[in-house]
Amino acid sequence: MFPDLTRDDVFRLETRRLWLRWPRLADVQAIVRLAGEKAVAEMTARIPHPYPPEHAERFIFQARRSNADGNGLTLAITPKGKPNSLIGVVGISASPDTGRPSLGYWLGTPSWGQGFATEASRALIDAFFAYGEEDELTAAARVINPTSRRVLEKCGFAYQGSGLSELPARGGYYPADHFRLDRRAWESLKTWGHTGLVREPAPVEAGQELTLVH
Repeated sequence: MFPDLTRDDVFRLETRRLWLRWPRLADVQAIVRLAGEKAVAEMTARIPHPYPPEHAERFIFQARRSNADGNGLTLAITPKGKPNSLIGVVGISASPDTGRPSLGYWLGTPSWGQGFATEASRALIDAFFAYGEEDELTAAARVINPTSRRVLEKCGFAYQGSGLSELPARGGYYPADHFRLDRRAWESLKTWGHTGLVREPAPVEAGQELTLVH
């Protein structure tokens, strides 16, 4: 799904306010605190509430393995200039339901209402279409989550209808809105601004590196 250039953990995307980088083991505490909050977790398919640290560790290992294999790209959202301060996560991976590339994201509540989810999503969408060969990207949002729907619409996604989606962490099937963005639509939307590829390692505090075992 993703080319060689994204498969190295020095890969980073830079936007006007954000740096997006590979997740690290040192992110566990921030993920547990932010993603485990009920207001965040209940809008996702796979984040439990509360969020045990061992689940967050497993998520990081799986994300890094998928990044290294090119089967997806999951990036930590951090403020520009503060790459060790995770505020959320954005990723593209194969949908368990359809097998097609699907966009997902979450943002900790302290960072809500500032446009970060849209900014991060646009950067990853740009990377997906610019560096890869896929022609279509899908996404879904719970019908009770109009904020997520607005993010998808601002990223150019077209509404495809509603239906039931399995949310394993919620224990069943729930109504969700489904969206689609194709390459042609993305080409027409690139006026939203340049998102730059950065290949220098972001500064890391001592003890924060995580080595992926293949």
